[in-house]
Amino acid sequence: QVEQYVGEIKGGMRPTMKLTVIGMVHSKPKSFSVTLLCDPVDPNKDVALLFTVNFSEKSITRNARIAGKWGREEKTIPYFPFTAGDTFKMELLCEHQQIRVLLDGRQLCDFAHRIQPLNLVNALRISGDIKLTKVA
Repeated sequence: QVEQYVGEIKGGMRPTMKLTVIGMVHSKPKSFSVTLLCDPVDPNKDVALLFTVNFSEKSITRNARIAGKWGREEKTIPYFPFTAGDTFKMELLCEHQQIRVLLDGRQLCDFAHRIQPLNLVNALRISGDIKLTKVA
């Protein structure tokens, strides 16, 4: 079964805010994604960050969609941190210029904000081959 979570970010994103996702990867995972949205109901609205983990490629792709157009994909990562069947703790730290992604306390990547003002970003969606234990 595929996990599907949508949660509201009350008042929208702002610097110093932190979102924490704790979960476990399925035993035979294909992919999962963590998405920061500007509208939890309308999927055609802007996407501030689509963070997609692909297990067959061992890749993590980040992108944003503004006014219906996807921007340039970012794929650089220092290491592939996810393992089938393992638990993980992912933290999204909102800074003034970027979102910093930490995995189990180690910095994984940054994603410069493409949507301004940040408070337009008001929802978190998580879906794919993981089992969530906590979203905060």
